Order: sequence, then C-alpha cells, then structure tokens
Amino acid sequence: MSTRLTTRPPLWLMALVSTAALVGALVALALAGSSTLPERSGPPIEQLSVERTVLTPGVIDLTIRNDGADPVQVAQVFVNDAYVDFEGGQAPIDRLSAETLSLDVPWQDGQPYLVSILTSTGLVIEHPIEAAVATPQVDGDFFVSMALIGTYVGIIPVALGMMFLPLLRRVSATTTRALLGLTVGLLAFLALDATLEGVELASGAAGAFGGPLLVLLGAGLAFLALTAVDRYLRGRVDRADDRGAGPMRLSVMIATGIGLHNLGEGLAIGSAYAVGELALGAALIVGFALHNTTEGLAVVAPLTAQRPSLPALVGLCLLAGAPAILGALVGASVENAALSALLLGFGVGAIAQVVTQILPSLKARGERSLNLPALGGVTAGVLVMYFTGLFVTI
Repeated sequence: MSTRLTTRPPLWLMALVSTAALVGALVALALAGSSTLPERSGPPIEQLSVERTVLTPGVIDLTIRNDGADPVQVAQVFVNDAYVDFEGGQAPIDRLSAETLSLDVPWQDGQPYLVSILTSTGLVIEHPIEAAVATPQVDGDFFVSMALIGTYVGIIPVALGMMFLPLLRRVSATTTRALLGLTVGLLAFLALDATLEGVELASGAAGAFGGPLLVLLGAGLAFLALTAVDRYLRGRVDRADDRGAGPMRLSVMIATGIGLHNLGEGLAIGSAYAVGELALGAALIVGFALHNTTEGLAVVAPLTAQRPSLPALVGLCLLAGAPAILGALVGASVENAALSALLLGFGVGAIAQVVTQILPSLKARGERSLNLPALGGVTAGVLVMYFTGLFVTI
C-alpha cells in the first residue's frame, strides 16, 4: 500500500499567479472592448475646475484641472467680459492633468472679477473672484504669521481648558460621567461641523477625485488608522477599568481626534487668510479661545483619577492644538479643495473613533443605558460648541 504525497504551492506563488491572470484578463477585455464597441457619437465632454487662484501685481494665475473624459483645449479667456492675453494652456489638457494660465490683468485691490474660460468647442467655464487681493508670499514672515495664528487658536485655548484638571479631580463619579458626556457632545458637534464644511469644500473640487466622497474616504481611513493605534496602545497600557478605555490612553485618543479636527480648522483659517477674508485681531483670538477651550477640557476629562506628569500634559496639549499650525500653513499656501476635504474627513473619522471609546465609560455599573447626568452632559456639550461657535468668524 503506497501513500501519495501531495505538495501545495506556496501562498505567495498562488497570489502571484492569480494576480497575473486577473491583469491578463483585464488587458484582453480592454483590447477587445476598444475594437468591438462603437465610438461615442455625441460631442466631446469637457469639464474644467479651477483649483487655485494666485494674484500678483498685474497678473492672475489660475491652476485648472481637467476632470472630464476628453482632452480640453483653452481657446480664449475673458475677465469681466473683456478679452485678455494669457500664457499657458497651448496644448490640450488631458484627463486629470493640470495647467496654469497666467492672465495679463491690471486688477485693482478689492474689486470683483469674473474669469470666463472659453474652450475650443465653445464651452464657457466661469470662475468668480469675489474681491481681488494679493496672494501672500511664502517667506519667513508668512511662516511666522501662520505659526502665531495656529498657536493662538489651537495650542493656547487647549492649554487653558486643560488647566481645569485640578478642579475636575474633586468632583464625584456622577459628575465625571457628566463631564465625559460633555466630551461626547463636544466631539459630536465637531464631527458634524467638519462633515458639513468638508462636503462644501469638496463640491468645489475636481469631480473626478470623488467630490464629497473624499470626506467619507478620509473619515474611513482615519477611523481604521486610529483603531489600529488603539489596539497597539491597548496592548501596552494596563487598563484600570475593564469596561472602557484606560484614562491616559483615552486622553491620547481624544487629543488625536481633536488634533485632526484642528488641522481642518487651521486649513479653513489659512485659506481665508490667503484670499483676504480673515480679519486678524482680538475678535478672532477671543472667539477661538472661547470655542477651543472646551476642547482642552475634553482632553483632561478622563484623567480625573490620575496625576499625569507635566511633560505628559504638555504632550497632550501639543497633540490636540499644534496641528492647527500645520493646517494654517497648508491652507494659506496650498489652495486645494480636494486635499482640504480629505483632511477634514480625517478629523471626522478620528472623532468618531474616539466617541466609540468614550461611550462605555458613560454608563454606571449595572446600567444598560445612559443616565440623566450623562445625557445632560452630551446635550450641554452640543450647546456649548454651538454658542461659542457664534464668536468664531471666518
């Protein structure tokens, strides 16, 4: 009686062969489809989106991208119904490619302009400039200004909110759950606000990149990434409460979620500054101080039963507030609606993941649903963010 020995090919070889077969089938399908299917009988489909506008003395630079199916040839450009000379765009712009048009326009500061781009097929793409203002030059003073803005609206307000930690240590367990409910309300409001802002920004981005789906993509990626980080931290930090996240780990997750939201907030500030719509002054600083101080309170809310070191608190503050500096730099120097929508989506996903971490801690032992203090905290958090947001004008 003989025994037949069977050997299976290694997994990597099976994956390689399967991938090669899939690629071969797709190539064959593409070749067969291109030769057997009829050509389109309608006119060319031309779509252009203006991604960036840079104004320098006597010149308006427009970065345009073709997000349609067919190449687009720019024929003429009009500004306020008057023909203007321009450079760039001599060759057809292929799908997803970008081109910069330099318009010879003696524009005046503060005046509105309507740029009309005429393609070779007669399609007109209009781009309004509400109020012409010189684009800030990216130099040393620019970086200093953006760093100061990010510090004033991000780091300092979060640090002010974290100063309430000694007071929070003296509250009861019921009050602690109410504070965690307050945190959930704050974060839920931030997530909703970022979602609406991201969808609005994405509507002005090239449709070929997904439009509003960019917000969902960013949210999904951030949620999965923070879930992986949470699993890593869970294995390194001993949890005192088996029903929820460890206090310091939870604070790190909250600070990360708020930090990604402040990254999006910095984008909005930087973008408004770049086009001259941001009034830098006491009103801006006080408004964001009122609005973002509550974020610092949310960061330290889980630490009422601990005494973290000063370096740990400084690290949490920077993790939550410092991304506003990066956001302001990117927003003012790289005007890209698709990137901004994606980054805002990151903040939404991060906050959603953090909320799932906090929710188990809102329930008292033996309770299946949230009690009145926790529900009151959630409601108070939403209302606080709404009313303090009224002081923020950008």
